[in-house]
Amino acid sequence: MEEEILESSEETLDESAPQDEFASIREHYESGVALTDEETDVVADLAVGFLKEILSLFGETSSSIDEYDGEDGELILDVNGGDLAVLIGRHGRTLDALQMVLSSLLSSRLKFYYPVVVDIEGYKNRRRKKIEELARSSAARAKRRHGKVTLAPMNAYERRLVHLALRDDEGVVTHSEGEDPDRHVVITAI
Repeated sequence: MEEEILESSEETLDESAPQDEFASIREHYESGVALTDEETDVVADLAVGFLKEILSLFGETSSSIDEYDGEDGELILDVNGGDLAVLIGRHGRTLDALQMVLSSLLSSRLKFYYPVVVDIEGYKNRRRKKIEELARSSAARAKRRHGKVTLAPMNAYERRLVHLALRDDEGVVTHSEGEDPDRHVVITAI
């Protein structure tokens, strides 16, 4: 199956325009110049094409893909429709792997890293809200106890969400401890 993705990707690469068609986009992005709407559309179209190819390997051809810009300048691709639960996986691990594969394919084609987030039926958005609420309630518990609260192990993205959710809370400080995959956030009352 992996070979099919790579072969399909290589075919897509070979059928596309000349090898350096993304040079101007790469120059703009790497120099910090905001990409034009047309340049962003080119990147989005490529990412959507790769994502559709990957989804088709799972027999998913009727899904729609909504694309929009995220708060941090990333491209968000939200897949909807069909039977997509298998692509989320336990605690979103399969979804994270899908995003990593897509990012790799996109980076190899563009010759630079462009941030892409793959979401399935708003799973990551719901998960983000849940983690932010967990962070706030854990901070309140740490303040009540005048101590610290240790959260369950999380991936780097989820730990970052906790730190960001509490960065303006002057009653607590946060830090991460441990080694992956058991790395976790500790919230301490001050």
